[in-house]
Amino acid sequence: MKNISLFFFILSMFAFSGCSNAQSDAGKVDVMHVKPIGKKEKESSVVLTVLDSVQYKKRMIAMSNGDSSEKWSFKEHYPLPGAILPFYRVIAYYGNLYSTRMGILGELPKPQMFAKLKGELDTWKKADPSTPVMPALHYIVSTAQESPGPSGKYRLRMPNKEIDKVMAMADEIGAIVFLDIQVGLSTLREEIPVIEKYLSHPRVHLGIDPEFSMKGGEKPGTVIGNFSAADINYASEYLASLVKKNNLPPKMLVIHRFTQNMVKDYKQVMIRPEVQVVVDMDGWGAPARKINTYRQFVYREPIQFTGFKLFYKNDLKEPPHRMLTPKELLSIKPAPMYIQYQ
Repeated sequence: MKNISLFFFILSMFAFSGCSNAQSDAGKVDVMHVKPIGKKEKESSVVLTVLDSVQYKKRMIAMSNGDSSEKWSFKEHYPLPGAILPFYRVIAYYGNLYSTRMGILGELPKPQMFAKLKGELDTWKKADPSTPVMPALHYIVSTAQESPGPSGKYRLRMPNKEIDKVMAMADEIGAIVFLDIQVGLSTLREEIPVIEKYLSHPRVHLGIDPEFSMKGGEKPGTVIGNFSAADINYASEYLASLVKKNNLPPKMLVIHRFTQNMVKDYKQVMIRPEVQVVVDMDGWGAPARKINTYRQFVYREPIQFTGFKLFYKNDLKEPPHRMLTPKELLSIKPAPMYIQYQ
């Protein structure tokens, strides 16, 4: 459904909530030794072990949760050493520091936010003791706008000092970072290179939001946008080039989705050893609605890994007025390896 109200203030400017109101229709693992995320590196700080391909395959098969179709059968695609998925489940807090309404990252003061995130990590550990958890901060680095702004692109880039704050916060808790892009009337080719220096860090990953990719020139929020396989392949190729150039562990690429048309030509999305692709179901609503959206638009069009977004507020709007539990999410096919809280 597209009954959505997407405009929120960021300071004195309008910005979007990044799908916050988009309603839904361990065994042996690789080791990454990295310096703190906010420190300048004088030399390569990444030491990669050999990929444990046996454990990787075992965990990928387990992730399918006994799915009897061929959709999520293991395709013998192996990542480079240092891959996070499926050895860990990523538990991410999403938002923007300029707004208390775009997500839990930015809504709460840092001590309370850290404490709440720790509580979620502990809950997931108990729900699935076999899979270690990896904390993450998922920061919207470019927000779609109601007005065109100086660039005419209906998007607002966050200043580096704000990104640096998120990097420092992640450092404090040993978290990884996702930088999320809402392009508006811009493109991934314009926006991704702007944050290359951050993406070149071994613990920084990328998120892209098709909802706000306005290819028809519409104002963001008036229609649901989309990314094609070509767009996604550009992003993954860019990340892959950084991995090769800087001798990094694989990057993760998170793609938000809650409608059929948000991701086009999914069969043409390339799987590369340098990049792990996650399709994240991020519509809000009652548990049954959200699971149905996952089955319709994520399960039926497999790419590589899946994610699931949980909304602390919007998921409570519809009866039975509760969020899905880790136990419930671990029972769906395939089990999501990336969990995002907004």
